[in-house]
Amino acid sequence: MPTPMRGRRSAGPTTGQIGADQIGAGQIGAGPSLLLPDRFAPAKRRQLSAPGLRTFLTIADRWGWTEAERLLVLGSPGRSTYFGWVAKARDGQDLTLPADVLLRISALLGIHKALMILFGSEPAALDWLSGPHDGPSFGGQPPMALVTNGTMDGPMLVRRYLDAARGGVFGPPGPMDEASPPYGDDDIVIL
Repeated sequence: MPTPMRGRRSAGPTTGQIGADQIGAGQIGAGPSLLLPDRFAPAKRRQLSAPGLRTFLTIADRWGWTEAERLLVLGSPGRSTYFGWVAKARDGQDLTLPADVLLRISALLGIHKALMILFGSEPAALDWLSGPHDGPSFGGQPPMALVTNGTMDGPMLVRRYLDAARGGVFGPPGPMDEASPPYGDDDIVIL
């Protein structure tokens, strides 16, 4: 199989994409964009910021987070900045959060959604989040410690773990698995 030529490519003037007229013979183009180019535009961030922050605050209240934990999850903004955001969000004023703060909020919303799907109730979800976990991703610490550790990796690791569990990819068997009877042929339904 021939190896594609490697050459210099220049980005298009407005899209950042490589046009067909800018690619030499035998070169592979960039292909379609998987994300909208304006996904982090101020108008999009302004549209998402206040509702996202209000939802974040509701979850943080339900989970009993301290001010310090809230600040860590949001990437450690200054206290006055944080309280300014909160005031604007609660008053329905225009608010444009930085993209990294919106990504952190998105990770938390994904964690909350997955917990509600998997456990069905806030108390059961909090029990899972707060208790020590022996999964290799957690190293014996509670998932909540990763969510509130101040990095972007912590919440994303928990979110990916929960998303995998939702999709049927589970960790090693635990006490709940040992108490469950095995599936039989009559339990399998093919549609």
